[in-house]
Amino acid sequence: MARRNVLLIVVDQWRADFVPHLLRANGQAPFLETPNLDRLCREGVTFRNHVTTCVPCGPARASLLTGLYLMNHRAVQNTVPLDQRHFNLGKALRGLGYDPALIGYTTTTPDPRTTSAKDPRFLVLGDLMDGFRSVGAFEPNMDGYFGWVAQRGFPLPPRREDIWLPEGEDAVPGATDRPARIPKELSDSAFFTERALTYLKGRDGRPFFLHLGYYRPHPPFVAPAPYHAMYRPEDMPAPVRAASADEEAAQHPLLRHYVDSIRRGSFFHGAEGSGATLDEREIRQMRATYCGLITEIDDCLGRVFAYLDETGQWDDTLVIFTSDHGEQLGDHHLLGKIGYHDESFRIPFVVKDPDSPGRRGVIEDAFTESVDVMPTVIDWLGGEVPRACDGRSVLPLLRGGAPRDWRTELHYEFDFRDVFYDRPEPVLGLGMDESSLCVIQDARYKYVHFAALPPLFFDLARDPQQFVNRAEDPEYAALVRDYAQKALSWRLRHADRTLTHFRATPRGLEERGTATTGTGEE
Repeated sequence: MARRNVLLIVVDQWRADFVPHLLRANGQAPFLETPNLDRLCREGVTFRNHVTTCVPCGPARASLLTGLYLMNHRAVQNTVPLDQRHFNLGKALRGLGYDPALIGYTTTTPDPRTTSAKDPRFLVLGDLMDGFRSVGAFEPNMDGYFGWVAQRGFPLPPRREDIWLPEGEDAVPGATDRPARIPKELSDSAFFTERALTYLKGRDGRPFFLHLGYYRPHPPFVAPAPYHAMYRPEDMPAPVRAASADEEAAQHPLLRHYVDSIRRGSFFHGAEGSGATLDEREIRQMRATYCGLITEIDDCLGRVFAYLDETGQWDDTLVIFTSDHGEQLGDHHLLGKIGYHDESFRIPFVVKDPDSPGRRGVIEDAFTESVDVMPTVIDWLGGEVPRACDGRSVLPLLRGGAPRDWRTELHYEFDFRDVFYDRPEPVLGLGMDESSLCVIQDARYKYVHFAALPPLFFDLARDPQQFVNRAEDPEYAALVRDYAQKALSWRLRHADRTLTHFRATPRGLEERGTATTGTGEE
């Protein structure tokens, strides 16, 4: 059998409309350069309509690596544990004879029933998911990275995160065109790349699975030289937002909470004030720096791709490029990955399948979701996708177009219960099990259902930027009903089915096969 390698690249906070290949396909002039991602797009399939099924990092990565919707894995927020019973990609790969290597992080809080309350992993945002072997850890405290920097001779300041701040007394915290103190050779992106090349060279040509994670373009939004000055603010797209933060916030109570509560300091170390008060000049500068961080990752990927080329492994390797979630970047007067807006949920998804040269360079319009990554890898390696998995392998899309029964909508969720860094529950008058929403969206309409708050409904043809809520508009009453029913049917079809295909019979245990319903859902 031919050598089968898998390179799964997972970046952090990279939104879909910052992919130059897609911009060109949409008739837009790219405002950033990513030659290595462009190469991957030319040699693979780029998915135009791809979403993470939940945000932020911990829930998104749980869905990516378990193939389960948020409503099933229930690691609903950063710091909320992931139940040990859930199968994941790392465990699946071990069953296929692979030792799954992971560089970066998964932001997974362990199941407290498996350890002690004194476990130091409960003092941090998250740790590594069971099943993977870390070969370049960033979590739980970024110790691996900062130790590497110190070992290379760079003096760490008392607050070591300050290496990402600009140098000098005039480096005012906030959106900046100043470079980070750390040189690009010692950036976190360089660290992950060095770990990747060390791992791949150690494999010496033997088959591998590598989850290659990057921290960027996650904030703080400060880039090392020369990436800090690579793009001009005036060339960046303008923010999409209402005329004022108050006007924006009037759309919904949840949006009001985030407009009022998001602080600049989470995105620019040391900055003070509300994120909603960023003016257009600051937003464009932030976006220019964001693009610089993206191009830095692209340069790093070029080194990894070049090694696979040089060693003859590129043509034996399934390469998947994606992100855990997007970033608001000032759109709708918001920063971060929150709520229900497309900017937080639409992410890149590019797959190079060496078995499917005939579709190279294709842009696929079918609706795909982050839960599709796990079954795609298992399917490509010849394994059996678990029945509990909510996603579907995209191999048919790579090899001939969407099957007749492919999904007809996108689905995603957000749980906004209290965590230590954000407390919406008392503001909204909700309990933690009422603090959730789900979205069902197709090419024309988008419906947002809340457990205990008013719904939202958008007509994307008339209002693509989603400023006008039609949920109470009599003209849309029948559509709101239809999409609410679609959302309910989706949840019913995907209720946990780990064991529901088994039967006790007079002949003993029987296992039923899986049948599709004709809607793309199983």
